[in-house]
Amino acid sequence: MCNLKTFAKAISYRLADEWYGASEFPEDAILLRRVLEKLLTENPEDCKKLIGTGIIEEDYFEQL
Repeated sequence: MCNLKTFAKAISYRLADEWYGASEFPEDAILLRRVLEKLLTENPEDCKKLIGTGIIEEDYFEQL
């Protein structure tokens, strides 16, 4: 499995990108991404809970 920091970054990008205001408020989407990445990195157990869900698949980083 990829390290949690890599997953935290991917999760934060996905959630910030899919936020309904991302296109109208791109600077806020960047802020959201940064905050989420920091929170997930600082809370690895919470980050692990999201892996393998509809938010990010467990095999997200596996090579094809």
